[in-house]
Amino acid sequence: MADAEAATRDNSIRLQVAAARQEESGHGIARMPKSAFASLGITEGDVVEIGGKRITAAIAVPAYQEDQELDVVRLDGLQRGNAGIGSGEHVTLRRAESRPATRVVFAPAQREMRLQGPTQALKRNFFGKPLVAGDLVATAGQQPVTDMPPEVRRMFNAPAYALTQIRLQVVSTAPKGIVHIDENTEVELRAEFEEPRDGRGTVNYDDVGGMADTIRQLREMVELPLRYPELFTRLGVDPPKGVLLHGPPGTGKTRLAQAVANESDAEFFIINGPEIMGSAYGESEKRLREVFEEAARAAPSIVFIDEIDSIAPKRSQVPGEAEKRLVAQLLTLMDGLDARSNLVVIAATNRPDAIDEALRRPGRFDREIVIGVPDESGRREILAIHTRGMPLGEGVDLQELARTTHGFVGADIAALTREAAIETVRRIMPQLDLDERTIPPEVLDELRVERSDFVAALKRVQPSAMREVMVELPNVGWSDIGGLADAQEKLKEGVELPLRNPQAFRRLGIRPAKGFLLYGPPGTGKTLLAKAVAKEAEANFISIKSSDLLSKWYGESEQQISRLFARARQVAPCVVFIDEIDSLVPARGSGDAEPQVTARVVNTILAEMDGLEDLQSVVVIGATNRPTLVDPALLRPGRFDELVYVGTPDEPGREHILRIHTRDMPMAEDVNLAKIAAETERFTGADLEDVVRRAGLVALRRAGEGADLVTGADFDKALQDSRATVTVEMEAEYAKMKGELKKRAAQVHPIGFIHEGMIEPTREKKHD
Repeated sequence: MADAEAATRDNSIRLQVAAARQEESGHGIARMPKSAFASLGITEGDVVEIGGKRITAAIAVPAYQEDQELDVVRLDGLQRGNAGIGSGEHVTLRRAESRPATRVVFAPAQREMRLQGPTQALKRNFFGKPLVAGDLVATAGQQPVTDMPPEVRRMFNAPAYALTQIRLQVVSTAPKGIVHIDENTEVELRAEFEEPRDGRGTVNYDDVGGMADTIRQLREMVELPLRYPELFTRLGVDPPKGVLLHGPPGTGKTRLAQAVANESDAEFFIINGPEIMGSAYGESEKRLREVFEEAARAAPSIVFIDEIDSIAPKRSQVPGEAEKRLVAQLLTLMDGLDARSNLVVIAATNRPDAIDEALRRPGRFDREIVIGVPDESGRREILAIHTRGMPLGEGVDLQELARTTHGFVGADIAALTREAAIETVRRIMPQLDLDERTIPPEVLDELRVERSDFVAALKRVQPSAMREVMVELPNVGWSDIGGLADAQEKLKEGVELPLRNPQAFRRLGIRPAKGFLLYGPPGTGKTLLAKAVAKEAEANFISIKSSDLLSKWYGESEQQISRLFARARQVAPCVVFIDEIDSLVPARGSGDAEPQVTARVVNTILAEMDGLEDLQSVVVIGATNRPTLVDPALLRPGRFDELVYVGTPDEPGREHILRIHTRDMPMAEDVNLAKIAAETERFTGADLEDVVRRAGLVALRRAGEGADLVTGADFDKALQDSRATVTVEMEAEYAKMKGELKKRAAQVHPIGFIHEGMIEPTREKKHD
């Protein structure tokens, strides 16, 4: 710890700045290693002066365990802005004396915000915390602060009295310098926005969650050239000119560009596609040139082009001359950027394939960064950001919410927190007097967003990437399925384990199964099994019918399948369930009426399941009662790895199924489910459900609408009217298939498929 030990005579140290965790944003703390405390001669909770391009102050608290050996101080985005430095730069830290303030003036830090009301809550919120005139600060909201000394934690966990997190500017303090609010301080809150030094009051890296790796890449491409252009001059290379951000809608591309501009101290110029378009000849190009000229004069600057596909589409695919000229103008402007002009172009789109290919080359957009759907830890960060100013109830567990929101992007999580808040408002509506225009303070103080509010909100908000396909988190668990122990076990091993614990497979150097084919007689519970496995693995569930995918237009069916798999990858972990798969992927060359269509569909599914693009955390489950009709190329390992036979249940299984279906049925004491199970040999799950339904109908017929019990006699009558749908011959046929299906993939004729008793070889035809 060289820097820490070399404390200078005025008792100061230099440490490198790193970003604080999202949940600590706005708390005004500086996390430092223990050696820094020793060098400065301070204790936890003391005030330190932070010197960058300007002076600010913070409360010193111990570093996280993993940082204790590093020469770093962790500051949030507001403090980095207050000190005028970015992550990775160095600051000087000194012990500071904070004086009691006689007067402090605050104002909103955002242009569109107007604030009014008593200043008592503000006074309580900032009580004892160090403030410097010109700083941007944030009210602490109502999030509990952990991992701190008890006396410091008490300061932060003091009730904020219904004050959410709001960013404010410290307009002035008396006296000047580092001050703190005490009992005698007069606090004033101005209603209107005061022009801050930069845009950090709106967005900084603390407001962008779940993309630490993307931020690192962007900082390399944008911050380095803008802050240190001499590095590139010394290396004899041109700095990067442009970055293209692409990914699904709602992942935070625009927000990230704003955060980068604010953190890199650059002027920010935004171009919204439609705004540039003018009606007169050459007007659009002129507007574009003007933005670039203004940005060049204000350098260092960032030009951000949102929805770039609207102003730079592929010239080969647009009929209008105006669009082609605009693309050509943009290419010329990006090529004409002086290598030392200190200007970077960032563009965002969710349709990268629609952009003119001439833009997607080094020298124009030097790097393309994919902003994907966040993983669990990313969702946890985003939830922390959106619930920062939210009074959460004790039962709310953000980690649990992050686990159950697969496929949610930032915009979806923002919608979820908003829906949960509306749910809370709905709950307290009876306590409000709508004639009174104000809400009683005691109602506001008691307002809490509970776990039940989030559960209700989850039913209304679904992942935006999945709006076009049927997606659900099923409500059927293993406990709702009886008599299928073998199939259950195979699915648990093959689906639940790899989706929940992929590290176990990586450790052993094996890949999990990609697909499962459930086959067996109708009504045995194949669809139910697929739903249960999706629920138990806590995965999204996409249910597809062949009619959804097949189209009369040439090439449309294959596109639909590609889109389906692309969506599944986006919202992984995901279970794709294709019911009656034999109608979608029949054996090629089997003499169908539309052989070309089905052959192309089969080829697309084969490529998607085992092609160049890997299926990560996506499992395909197919169900059929005619497995011999499925194309044999699908039955090999790497596609449908496991062929799972779902047969008729045995006697204990039948009893279990009967118990499930009679769970909510009031039954007389003479009903013996074990006896019924013994009498229903070869009955499937669907047959047994029918028996229970019929018994209920018999009871209604017998006692009319007042029937309150189903008797053993009702079940006997129901059994006389029911029969097993699976015959002895069918069972023998499936038993024969069981052994033959795996062999089938190997017996492929160059033109047709030869297999005894299944499909005749096709005659050789002349092709054009």
